Amino acid sequence: MPHAKTCAARRLDLSQPRIMGILNVTPDSFSDGGRFNRLDDALRRAETLVEQGADMLDIGGESTRPGAQPVTEQEEIDRVAPVIEAVAARSEVPISIDTSKPGVMRAAVAAGACLINDVNALRADGALGAAAGAGVPVCLMHMQGEPRSMQKSPRYADVVAEVRDFLLARAQACMAAGIARDDIWIDPGFGFGKTLQHNLDLLRHLPTLVETGFPVLIGISRKSMLGALTGRDVDRRLAGSLAAALLALQRGALILRVHDVPETLDVLKIWLAAGRAAAVAQGKEL
Repeated sequence: MPHAKTCAARRLDLSQPRIMGILNVTPDSFSDGGRFNRLDDALRRAETLVEQGADMLDIGGESTRPGAQPVTEQEEIDRVAPVIEAVAARSEVPISIDTSKPGVMRAAVAAGACLINDVNALRADGALGAAAGAGVPVCLMHMQGEPRSMQKSPRYADVVAEVRDFLLARAQACMAAGIARDDIWIDPGFGFGKTLQHNLDLLRHLPTLVETGFPVLIGISRKSMLGALTGRDVDRRLAGSLAAALLALQRGALILRVHDVPETLDVLKIWLAAGRAAAVAQGKEL
């Protein structure tokens, strides 16, 4: 596994919001499936995302879109490990592995990943132990159901409270397993077992999650909720993605997981500058 000092040196500074660039090395992801599942293509995309201003790369080898077919652990390792190793050798940018499988977690960290991003919140058999043993930060996402059928009929009595309570419980499980509190991020899981109204409620009440004290990661980029609101196909949702990113920033999100890095970076720069200008006007410092 990568030396602890290597990941410590690549630890993401969350003193201000950061941008996580998405790199799916899959044939069937909802937005970019099949575009970067060759090593050369994946490396070029990784270099582009870093040049565009990504603070971190999230590499995934299995689609989690509704209806996606599962892949074996070995197939997922074969997809992601060579890419992670090559990117880590060429760049100092932190790398996240997007997986729910413990064997993939171990292989990815051994290849150079420094964060485990799990849509299943480390609930698979062996996943919590694998993450704790890896000694890297984790991101825990809420999902009702499982990817193949999660959007069939999601129901909640109070989506905000239920998502918060689930994430707090999983964070407690992580800490009990030996993962430091400072190494835990949370993600409400937009589009994962939620209706459009559930997603809007979570976005509106995002401060409820921020108040837990855990860094909040938001992944809304190009998602179907934006298509439902705008009527636009997945490759025409940039404006909606940027609007959602700005709303998330205003409500306290610290990590934006996005496909469109340079445009999101522009939004972030303007939001930060406006905040600094307001602080100066009030005689405060940021």
